[in-house]
Amino acid sequence: QVQLVESGGGSVQAGGSLRLSCAVSGSYYGRNSMAWFRQGPGKEREGVAVISRDRTMYADSVKGRFTISEDNAKNTLYLQMNSLKPEDTAMYYCAAGPYYLYLDERFYNCWGQGTQVTVSS
Repeated sequence: QVQLVESGGGSVQAGGSLRLSCAVSGSYYGRNSMAWFRQGPGKEREGVAVISRDRTMYADSVKGRFTISEDNAKNTLYLQMNSLKPEDTAMYYCAAGPYYLYLDERFYNCWGQGTQVTVSS
């Protein structure tokens, strides 16, 4: 069974950068996508970025600012976040799923515990 553990969250001022990591352990036969989701205060969880077989897709709100990548040798997923805005404040979750290139949480069945990102103005 696969386990996902996020790290790298923290507090940063607007315009700053953070890099989130998601350590993947165990096996997930048939895994096709890894993704980042986030849930801000009082908001529903939303998809941020997904990577599937070297293809990527981003939410409009983060395009040009966030970059998703993975290092298969290290079994780690990353989210580089630049030009952070206060509205990026949220708990960020790593997820794995068997479907290809979806940013909808219904298509993911393995989740990490999350890492908090707080952006101050």
